[in-house]
Amino acid sequence: MNDDYFGQDYIVVKALENGVTIIGLTRGRDTKLHHTEKLDKGEIMFLQFTEQTSAIKIRGYAEISHRYGTSTSGNESSKNKA
Repeated sequence: MNDDYFGQDYIVVKALENGVTIIGLTRGRDTKLHHTEKLDKGEIMFLQFTEQTSAIKIRGYAEISHRYGTSTSGNESSKNKA
C-alpha cells in the first residue's frame, strides 16, 4: 500500500431505518458539504476518507463498522418520534 495515502481505511454504514443520510464534508480552510446520500433500511454503503473528504456525518439509525469496532448512530426509538 502507498504509505503517503491517508484514506486507506473503509467505513461501512448499514441503514437500520429508511432515510438514513450520509454527508461528506470537505478538507481545507473552510469545511463544506460536498456530497450526500440517502439509504433505506438494509442498504449498505462503503465510505472512505480521501484528500477531499475530512469528515462524514451520519443522520439516522445506522450501524457503522470501522477498524476500531462497530458504532450505532441515532437509536431505534428516534425513528418512531419522526
